[in-house]
Amino acid sequence: MVELMTPELDTVFHALGDATRRRMLGQLADGERTVSELAAPHAMSLAAASKHIKVLEGAGLIRRDVRGRTHVCRLEPGPLAHAHEWLAWYKRFWTDRLDVLEDLLRDEDARTAARETPAKPKPDKPQEGEL
Repeated sequence: MVELMTPELDTVFHALGDATRRRMLGQLADGERTVSELAAPHAMSLAAASKHIKVLEGAGLIRRDVRGRTHVCRLEPGPLAHAHEWLAWYKRFWTDRLDVLEDLLRDEDARTAARETPAKPKPDKPQEGEL
C-alpha cells in the first residue's frame, strides 16, 4: 500500500471535500485571483471566502500574497500531486481486481455456453451390407 504523508493528505482531502473550495481551486487553475474575485461567483461575503481560503492555505493548496491592501491567491499544485499519487495506487488496485473479475466472468460464460450447446449427433456408420 502507498504511504504518503497521511496528516497532509487528510488536510488536503478535507479541503477538497467542500464544493466551494473545489470551485475556487478551479478558478485558480486559470491563474491568480484576488479574494474578491474568488468570492464573487459564490455570492458570499469576503469573510466567508476568507475562511475557505484559509482552509485551502492550511492544506498547502494555495498561497496568498498581500500586495498593498489586496490579497492575491494562486494555486500550489504540489499537494494535489500527492493526492493524485495516492488515488492512482487505488486506481491500479481496482483495475487489477476488475480485470480478475472480468476473466472469471468470461470463463464462466464459456463454461455455461459449452453446457448449453446440444451435442451434435454422430453420423451413423453404415452397417455391413447397407449402402
